[in-house]
Amino acid sequence: MDELPILYAAHLTRDRRRSVHTVRAYRATAVRLLAFLRNHWGGAVDRAALAKVTPADLRAFLAQRRGEGLSNASAARELSAARDFLNWAGGEGSAPRLKAPRVRKGVPRPIAPHEAVALAEEVGEGARVEWVGKRDWALLLLLYGAGLRVGEALALTGAALPLGETITVTGKRDKTRIVPLLPPVRAAIEAYVAASPWPAARTESLFRGLRGGPLSPGVIRASVRSARATLGLSDRTTPHALRHSFATHLLGRGADLRALQELLGHASLSSTQIYTAVDAAHLLDVYRHAHPRA
Repeated sequence: MDELPILYAAHLTRDRRRSVHTVRAYRATAVRLLAFLRNHWGGAVDRAALAKVTPADLRAFLAQRRGEGLSNASAARELSAARDFLNWAGGEGSAPRLKAPRVRKGVPRPIAPHEAVALAEEVGEGARVEWVGKRDWALLLLLYGAGLRVGEALALTGAALPLGETITVTGKRDKTRIVPLLPPVRAAIEAYVAASPWPAARTESLFRGLRGGPLSPGVIRASVRSARATLGLSDRTTPHALRHSFATHLLGRGADLRALQELLGHASLSSTQIYTAVDAAHLLDVYRHAHPRA
């Protein structure tokens, strides 16, 4: 049975095209669920047994996990992963239906355009090596100017060169999309490529680390943490917040929701609609501060 989580992870990677982070999290849930059921039932667990897991069994598993300090959001994710594993191991439809904990949807917190540029400048100027500063400036401008996820930007290779008016991005589940590339963003990337000591080979990462390997997302996150402290920006000012800002600012300027969905690479429109709440929140904030009777 110890092989089941491994086989499940292979299925998620090969057949479902899930991200590395999702596969790691779902496999960990499968391991925890199997360990719980062995103890809960007092014996070995096989595929036949997994097909007979009851709602009471699943509730007991969640209760144990909640006792370990899981929030509602984490418990909901744990339940979703557990049910997915059970459907895979015991056959589609074998996982018991169970109502997930209610999760209050948070509204993304964008940052102002001048703050986005100031953040990128601070990160770029704070680098000890000149070409690294150009790299970080180009990367953060790309996140804000094109709405890319950090992983999408770091997955770009030298094959993206020479740059044109658009760039092809590979998003979640290997879905590709084409996004416009603003002239300042294009110029920043070209300046970085020209200054980089590493050749922009077609099969190599476009954004390189100090030693020439692929740039780690942790490096850019650490630089942003330092820069936002210097600028006095909120802790919510992260590389991913630049993507939120891209979406919010476009919507605020009249962008079509369907077009925004394509630019962001969202599979469903419901994922994009959250930005309408952001825009409405901004309008209400302006109203309360501007109206004499507010």
